[in-house]
Amino acid sequence: MTSKRGPQTAEPIEQRLGPELKRLREANGISLRTLADHAGFSPSFISQVENGQVSPSIASLEQLAATLNVTLADLFATPDTSEVLLVRADARPSFRSSWSRARIDSLMPAGKHQPLEALMVTIEPGGFSGRHAAGVAGDQLAVVFSGQLTLTLAEDTLELRTGDAVLIRTRTPHRWQNAGRSAAQVLLVSSRGAR
Repeated sequence: MTSKRGPQTAEPIEQRLGPELKRLREANGISLRTLADHAGFSPSFISQVENGQVSPSIASLEQLAATLNVTLADLFATPDTSEVLLVRADARPSFRSSWSRARIDSLMPAGKHQPLEALMVTIEPGGFSGRHAAGVAGDQLAVVFSGQLTLTLAEDTLELRTGDAVLIRTRTPHRWQNAGRSAAQVLLVSSRGAR
């Protein structure tokens, strides 16, 4: 299949994340302090995220997204109204969390009409999803695409290698960590219907 549309380039999410969070917060009629209370963060942290002054962890972004009733991908994916749901490898919306030492790439066009959310998370050596285990809304299939990762899932610690897959049930506290010497990638796929 060929496309008549020219190549698209991804706008750096670091420049859009803060304003998008603020837009979503205000669209829902939520004050900064209320969002902070519901998400479990300080108002100053929320303000710093909205103003692009901090690089939040993956877990922090997931918590903010859940509080705003959107998915993690919704925070940084560029909406596409095309009938062809194609995301080119060189045009993926992505976000780098220096705190987590990780990068998140959106593999699906944004939009609540999309049935799935698919993310590729690359975690550098010594990186992790968050300081503490946290749950997300909806079941999530995780497939280790490359490398090795440690997944703390509720009370279990799982060592996962390339090709290993695990289903993470709704709101089950979990935490990813890369204790290896090379970067590791995990593909995360979840249904939007569970939100």
